[in-house]
Amino acid sequence: MSNLAKLRRIALNQQGLLKADSFGRGKAATLRAIEHLGYVQIDTISVVERAHHHVLWSRVSNYQPKFLDHLVRQRNLFEYWYHAAAWLPMRDFRFALPRMTQTNGERNWFKSSERKLIDHILKRVREEGPLRARDFEDTRKGKKQWWDWKPAKQALEQLFMQGELMVSGRQGFQKVYDLRERVLPDWVDTRQPTMSEYASYLVDTTLRAHGFATLKSICYLRKGQSLRDAVREQLQLRIDTGSITTIALNDYSLVYADAALLETRAPRSNAVVRILSPFDNAVIQRERGRDLFDFDYQIECYLPQPKRQFGYYCLPVLYRDRFIGRVDCKAHRSEKRLEIKALHIEHKVDDDFAEAFNHSVKSFALFNGCNEVTNLDAIRVSASAR
Repeated sequence: MSNLAKLRRIALNQQGLLKADSFGRGKAATLRAIEHLGYVQIDTISVVERAHHHVLWSRVSNYQPKFLDHLVRQRNLFEYWYHAAAWLPMRDFRFALPRMTQTNGERNWFKSSERKLIDHILKRVREEGPLRARDFEDTRKGKKQWWDWKPAKQALEQLFMQGELMVSGRQGFQKVYDLRERVLPDWVDTRQPTMSEYASYLVDTTLRAHGFATLKSICYLRKGQSLRDAVREQLQLRIDTGSITTIALNDYSLVYADAALLETRAPRSNAVVRILSPFDNAVIQRERGRDLFDFDYQIECYLPQPKRQFGYYCLPVLYRDRFIGRVDCKAHRSEKRLEIKALHIEHKVDDDFAEAFNHSVKSFALFNGCNEVTNLDAIRVSASAR
């Protein structure tokens, strides 16, 4: 087996995508999955089930959105920023402190005349308890207060990003803000990490979740030469101790891989199809997908319609240990119907694919609250023809 093929298997296995329920089942498995992956990205798009729920369902077969809600309420998770908005393990809270500290010094939009707004928001949350942005709207006809909803929402987000407020939960999809001291459990380590500790956290999280990494993937969407230097130092320390090794991904790319995983037998690849979220941890770094899987994926909902090649919200399709294409679909929830608009197969598939895809689509429909799948027969015939 080539280095590339083995790294594919390792990456998918570490992501919990190569075999069913590798984290177990139920709410406890949901927490194990998030702690292993390091984060689950939050996204607002709801063409199908939102990204954070989709990512978890892809790894915990009996996952239900209430599992995530319970874990947030029980303070096992907190909402903040990884490379994007995310739910993160509460145990990792201290590694969010560098961004909070940085944000605390970035008040470029914040005018001294608006200090009253900040004080007003903190006073209301302190006295009234958890509040949403909409709780700061002035609904009295013909009257305007000295704040309105938009600057109040900006102020809430500023207070959230700098760590004075935390999200205690969500109502619908609206954040509910509360004072940090009323959300953060007493057991949480709140020491500011050194640059070396923060770099070590990023290295460990990436290697645990993927099995290998590049400097670029570890520092994904994080700026600063000092961080890159600290990550290099951590990687070298692990090379010196033998816990990681370097391996050629292709003719021009060198990666840092978990030495123990490389020495074990490559996990088996089964005839299973997984329909993933565009924001799934396994595909969110598009360059990794190109280098590792020869899969040039781009989400097209942000593009004007004439520039879309595959569809508004095409989802990556994983079969065995390869991303073989993408499927464009939409959940019509009021009709309990999942519409399959198109299936684009970009890599060769074997005779077992059509049946595996059929099974996966039906499971995906049920996850989306749909008991009917439309256009599946035409898609299945098209897939079988390949």
